[in-house]
Amino acid sequence: MQEIHQQINHWYQRNARDLPWRRPGVSGWAVMVSEFMLQQTPVVRVLPVWEQWMHRWPRPQDLAAEPLSEALKAWGRLGYPRRAMRLHAAAIEITTQYNGEVPETEQQLRALPGVGEYTAAAIACFAYGQRTVVVDTNIRRVHARLFGGMALPEPNPRASEFARAKQVQPEEHSSANLWNISVMELGALICTARSPKCDACPVYEHCAWIKAGQPAPHYAPKGQAWKGTDRQVRGAMMAILRAHEEPVLRETFLTDLALQGHGDYIALHKLDAPLEQRERALAGLLSDGLALAEEAGIRLPS
Repeated sequence: MQEIHQQINHWYQRNARDLPWRRPGVSGWAVMVSEFMLQQTPVVRVLPVWEQWMHRWPRPQDLAAEPLSEALKAWGRLGYPRRAMRLHAAAIEITTQYNGEVPETEQQLRALPGVGEYTAAAIACFAYGQRTVVVDTNIRRVHARLFGGMALPEPNPRASEFARAKQVQPEEHSSANLWNISVMELGALICTARSPKCDACPVYEHCAWIKAGQPAPHYAPKGQAWKGTDRQVRGAMMAILRAHEEPVLRETFLTDLALQGHGDYIALHKLDAPLEQRERALAGLLSDGLALAEEAGIRLPS
């Protein structure tokens, strides 16, 4: 295990991507924003939005002072906009309960809106050097192959995976923290889900999956659909709301009377979503608090 630790950590130190939220001296808030944005969204899409956010809201209290509508607009097309809503709520709580400083412990972090077990461990580790066990999708996949001989981890996280992650972590504090990010990066760049670059893997000779003959996955992974889904319709509706300061007539979302020449309206109606789906998507935005219904129409929450 010590050899595996050293090989993966050394690989990371030579090959890690230069990402701004990993640089020395970065604030806990910068790491927190990155972790919220990186949930189910690739780095290439997150980078420009993260940079814009940090320029506009370098501290939690800067975001907390703005209405929720501004956070939703700035979130843009990152997807899953409830993350922006929860990040805004977390910024308010950090401002009011922690004097504008992102808390350092996992327990305190987990009490914040939108912060689950993984996010709390990641912020505590990457921002504050706390010894934590970080387990994300990439780490689960590396562990499944390297130690379990499986092509992919189980579809849903299991307690046994967390127990294994804790067991294989280095004992020394700084090595354990480096191990977290090193294994994560290995999964993102080398031990990928679809086309792993095994010939470039620093622990190829130790990999249980390689030794087992690279067996196929024991299930067929299902990617998240986008085209034709309620999520796509909701995203098109959110684009319209982000583009307008004034309320938008409900009929705009539910009929085909699009305003000619307005890209967001045209994009929604080009989806050819049936009325039932549009109604369901709009109702979902309202129930999630991502939109508000007024007599004048639908608008972003303030």
